[in-house]
Amino acid sequence: MNKGRRRVWNEWFGIRLRFHPLFSIMLLLSAVTGYLPEMATLFGIVFIHELGHVAAARGFGWRVREVQLLPFGGVAVVEETGGAPAWEELAVALAGPLQNLWMMALAYGLIALQIVPPEWGGYFIRANLLIALFNLLPVLPLDGGRVMQVLLGLWLPYQRTIQVAAAVSLVLSGLLIAASLVHLFSERGGVQLNWLLIGSFLFYSNWYEFKGVPYRFMRFLVHRGTRYEQQQARGSLAGPLVVSGTRRISEVVGLFMRDRYHLVYVMDGKGRILQVVPEQRVLECYFDEARRARTVAEVFA
Repeated sequence: MNKGRRRVWNEWFGIRLRFHPLFSIMLLLSAVTGYLPEMATLFGIVFIHELGHVAAARGFGWRVREVQLLPFGGVAVVEETGGAPAWEELAVALAGPLQNLWMMALAYGLIALQIVPPEWGGYFIRANLLIALFNLLPVLPLDGGRVMQVLLGLWLPYQRTIQVAAAVSLVLSGLLIAASLVHLFSERGGVQLNWLLIGSFLFYSNWYEFKGVPYRFMRFLVHRGTRYEQQQARGSLAGPLVVSGTRRISEVVGLFMRDRYHLVYVMDGKGRILQVVPEQRVLECYFDEARRARTVAEVFA
């Protein structure tokens, strides 16, 4: 896409469209090898898939920074992850595969009406199915990885949720690389280059995702203040946290759940309640480096 068209896109949609360098190389190779129509079809499918995410995110008032087109798909980069309700993130994640479903249904109808050739229509349907199923793999940053993270957050504290989601994604990415290399020792031999490249990209992304867990958790805590104001305005049930007075402030915030407001019950060794502390006061202590490492009994007794 030239600079003029990209500028029009940015002004019209207010979203930056960014192409991975390998994407242009793949377009060139597809033109040389005679697969440009197939490549253009895949590009259109991925583009509409990502627009589904963008439309859902904007419908919830999220800030969409950019749409990245990668050699094997696309990613809509948003700024609300961890700060928005879990059901919103689930809806945004599933909005992409839903685009593939209606495109498949449309293709079936056009084939039945003999508007499009069955060969091209069949390829279009298979491509949509493959893209939808691939994106539903439980690996970040794919849609299935987002869904997995939301579901984990129903049972686990948010800090633990993002740790487990990143670790699972890292392991599955490694298995994808291993599976492509195992093909070397099969009867047919050779390496599944596409899967090797995809697995390597996902492994690289999830390695940085895993290393960035502390930063993402800090963003989650920063968003808690705004979320509390919204919950207080409409009324919300509190989720009690029962902790020993010997627990450090940094450990207590690690128990916070994503969509719950917490009242922290500080207990002594005999099971008596020393204090009931709202989470805002715990967060104030956490953001104060002088008190972050202290125990809750020391701070609130």
